Amino acid sequence: MFGQVLAMPSFTAASGVKGIQNPTLSGLLTSILELGAWLGVLFNGVLADWLGRRLCVVIAVVFFCVGVIVQACTRDESYDYILAGRFVTGIGVGSLSMIVPLYNAEVSPPEIRGSLVALQQMAIVTGIMVSYWFTFGTNHIGGTGSSQNQAAWLLPITIQILPALILAIGIMFMPQSPRWLMDQGREEECLETLAGLRRLPKDHALVEMEFLELKAQKRFETQISVMDHPELQDGSARSRIWLVLKGYKSLVATRPNLRRTTVAVLIMVFQQWTGVNFIVSGDPVTVPPHSMYVLPLPSLNQERRMTNLDLRCVGKLYYAPFIFRSLGLSGSTTSLLASGVVGVVMWAATIPAVLYIDRWGRKKTLIAGAVIMAACHFFVAGIIGGFRDRWETHKAAGWIAVVFVWIFAMGFGFSWGPCAWCLLAEIFSLGSRARGISIGASSNWLNNFAVAISTPDFVTAAPFGAYIFLGGMCVLSVLFVWFMVPETSARSLDEIDELFGDKLGRSLLEAKMLIEARRDVGLFRLADIDERIVEEHSRGLEGLREKARGATRDSREVEQQ
Repeated sequence: MFGQVLAMPSFTAASGVKGIQNPTLSGLLTSILELGAWLGVLFNGVLADWLGRRLCVVIAVVFFCVGVIVQACTRDESYDYILAGRFVTGIGVGSLSMIVPLYNAEVSPPEIRGSLVALQQMAIVTGIMVSYWFTFGTNHIGGTGSSQNQAAWLLPITIQILPALILAIGIMFMPQSPRWLMDQGREEECLETLAGLRRLPKDHALVEMEFLELKAQKRFETQISVMDHPELQDGSARSRIWLVLKGYKSLVATRPNLRRTTVAVLIMVFQQWTGVNFIVSGDPVTVPPHSMYVLPLPSLNQERRMTNLDLRCVGKLYYAPFIFRSLGLSGSTTSLLASGVVGVVMWAATIPAVLYIDRWGRKKTLIAGAVIMAACHFFVAGIIGGFRDRWETHKAAGWIAVVFVWIFAMGFGFSWGPCAWCLLAEIFSLGSRARGISIGASSNWLNNFAVAISTPDFVTAAPFGAYIFLGGMCVLSVLFVWFMVPETSARSLDEIDELFGDKLGRSLLEAKMLIEARRDVGLFRLADIDERIVEEHSRGLEGLREKARGATRDSREVEQQ
């Protein structure tokens, strides 16, 4: 949306952005939101544990709305309002990008958790698509030239407050995260919340089992904290701060936690360097102010030189607009193909992810998406390398490149868009989940910023080489997922902990402590498992869990009949 606003004559007159010649400042004008988001993610990792998931959503919305209001106050050809407003807005956006998937994962049953997190990605893509068409319409208020009305850019800027307020008000009617309630020692409330979320009585086997798993995990985390930091158990503010700092340190202190953190960070590195914000984002990019590109415009029978301001209006879909223009398309039609159609394609591709992501599995979906995106990058690189100086006589090649851009959007929409956030919300244990997700989400925003800053110079130096590089990153992401990422589909969050353990040293001790915690809370007794048969307890729990789920499905089918 901001990329379109930045191109509006009424906005450039009010903000003074047209006169910016410093390429660094011009880049910060858009990328500063990512810096604010990075900061918001890091702070929220602590606040989510202290204040709870719901209250953190409200705080993030407050930051978001304040930032929007500051941007709406832009006047007197001063872009300071935009810089300050987008930074504050970014804090809210980053906080929400961390807390929302965390909350979704913690209130979701294992069987549909992936679909619900994917539904969040679909909502994001829907918002992007709607914002494009809305801004496309407001751009015509008062005309598209110097007579354009201020409402053309004020409406799309300020209307963002409406869905933000709906989120802040709506979240207060939602239940607290049962995992956070357990972490706070509010066990009875945790049990009631679980029963309400599952729509089952509190004494149902499935509810009791999930409750005892949470209780055992919490007891285990407490025992680990007491064992590692006995001097910080007095409950004072100083001790709590030190426990938080040591909690972040613990993310890399043991081999299982280091593997979790590595997966969280790298999954977001690869998500951004698949090229999604290079290809399909609607935010703008910049190039050095004295750089110029010569593009053939057959309909005008002349060459047009595109400077920094022209490219700023094009957006991060970097070379695709050039291809579209070479086909004789210009103005709003080019923008429509470059952003609008791509947004629709990505939105449509997210629908099967919502429906089938738990059936497909995380690894297969990520690998399939990466293969599709890599192929698209390599094909587009070949087309640009072969025809970039001959678009006028080879328009079919340009259209083929356009199709591959759309296929790329589809490949990302059903795979790395939702799946990366699913994994991030699933892989950390109860005590470190909020901090771990904040680290992973901060990696997302930091790499988002890196892509925004590096893209212009990259394409300037290597027009088709950039696509070869991004295709190579997609290939590397396939290898990373294949060898490093465990399959987390249809597993409870506490079962996933076992996927990251090993059989040596510290992990063996922790495994023994976890078994003792499960025994102490009565989980083995509920599952009717012989405590001496430790190797079979996980399989026994899963068997009982499947029986309970089957009985629940049968009872609901009878009720519906």
